[in-house]
Amino acid sequence: MGLMQETNSTHEMKIIKILRVVSCLWCLLWMSSPLDAQNNRATVRFDGRALFQVGAESRDKARERAYQIETRLNRVLETSTAIAPVQVEKNGDNRVFSVATRTLLTLTPDDARDDLMTSDALAAQWKSILDAALQRAGNRRLSAWARFGAETQASVETAFARLLESAITIIPRLLASLLVLLSFWALASLVRWLMRVLFRRIVSDLTVENLIKQIAYYTVWTIGLVVATSALGFDPQALATGLGLTGMAMGFALKDILSNFVSGILILAMRPFEIGDQIVIGETEGSVERINLRATKIRTYDGRAVLVPNAEGFTSRVTNNTESPIRRGTIEVPLGYDSDLKTAVETVRDAAQKASGVLEEPPASVRVRELKQDDIILEARFWTDSRRTDFVSTSSNVRAAIVKAFKAAAIGLPDPDVRILVSRPSK
Repeated sequence: MGLMQETNSTHEMKIIKILRVVSCLWCLLWMSSPLDAQNNRATVRFDGRALFQVGAESRDKARERAYQIETRLNRVLETSTAIAPVQVEKNGDNRVFSVATRTLLTLTPDDARDDLMTSDALAAQWKSILDAALQRAGNRRLSAWARFGAETQASVETAFARLLESAITIIPRLLASLLVLLSFWALASLVRWLMRVLFRRIVSDLTVENLIKQIAYYTVWTIGLVVATSALGFDPQALATGLGLTGMAMGFALKDILSNFVSGILILAMRPFEIGDQIVIGETEGSVERINLRATKIRTYDGRAVLVPNAEGFTSRVTNNTESPIRRGTIEVPLGYDSDLKTAVETVRDAAQKASGVLEEPPASVRVRELKQDDIILEARFWTDSRRTDFVSTSSNVRAAIVKAFKAAAIGLPDPDVRILVSRPSK
C-alpha cells in the first residue's frame, strides 16, 4: 500500500512539473510571436528591398497580388528610356498607380483601412516609395554589367528576405503547434492517470478500466490534433472537408489500421477475452497483458511478448482456456493385456482422484479408449483449476500418482522392447 502511494505521488510530481514547463513556454510564445503572423498581408519587394505591404481576402491571394506588382515593376525597368514618375489617378474609391500609361497597382479602401490611413495619404506615401525605388533601381542599371550585378544582387536579397519572412511566419506557428501537442499530451496523461486511480477504487474489471482509459486518452489527443492544426494556420473545417473528399482513398490505404482500430474497440466492448485470460490465437498461446486499440499484447509461457493485431484476434478462432474457472485434463495410460483390467481401472481412478490439485467435483473417471495390438489404452480424466500453472502441475501429479499406484498394486506397464516374432515357412 505504501509503495502504491509513493508511486502515485511520483506521478503527480511529474505531471505538475510538465504542466509548469508547458505554461512557461506558452507565456514565452505569446510574448514573442508577431501579431502580423495571422494577417492576410504580403510584402512587395523590388530590387531586393521591401517597399510596402498589400492585403487580400487570404494570405495566398495577398502573395499573388504582391507578385503581380513586383512583375510589373520589373517590366518598367526593361524600357530603354528614362523612367517617368509614378502617376496616381482616382477611380471611384480606388487609386490607380501607373508609369507611362502602364498600370502598376490599384490601392483599395481596404488597404487604407489596414494601414489606418486615408486613401489619399496612403497613395501619396506609396507614390513616394515607388518613385524612389524606381529611380534607385534605374541608376543601378545604367550599363550592362551594372544591370547584371544589380539583378543578381536583387534576386539573392529577395530570396533570403522571403526565406526570413516565411521563417518568421512559420516558426512561431510550428512552436505553437508543438506546445499545443505537449499541452494535450500532458492533459491526456493526466486524464489517463486520474482514470486509473479512480477506477482502481470503484471498478475491479481491468478490461472496462482499460477501455474507458483509452477512449478518454485518444479523445483528448484528437482534440489536441485539431487545435494544433488550427495553430499551424489550417482551417479545421476545410481540412475535414478535404479529408472527407479523400476518405475513400485513405480508407483503402489504411484499411488494415482502421480494421485493427475498430476490432480493438469491439474486443474491449464485447470482451471475448479479458486482461489476465490465457488464450490461444493461431500459433500464439499465453496470458493477455494489455488490450490496445491496435494490437493485443500476449505474454507467452516462455516469457516472450507477442503483439497480435486486433483484427486477427477478433476475426480468427480464439481459444480461451481460463474463461471457465475449472478445466478437464486427460492422461493416456497404456496397459498390458495380461493385467487385470478392472483392478487397473480402479487403481488409475483412485490415484487420479487423490493426486494433489485434482478437484473432488466433478470426480475423476477412467475409460478404455483404444485396443491396440500390444496394449490397452486407458484414458484418465480429471478436473483442476484452469490456470496453466495449476493445470500442468496437476497433470504431473496425476502421472506420478498413477505410476506409484501401479507399483504398489504390482500392475506392470507394457514393455516396448518386447516384440513377438512369428516365423513363416518359406515357399
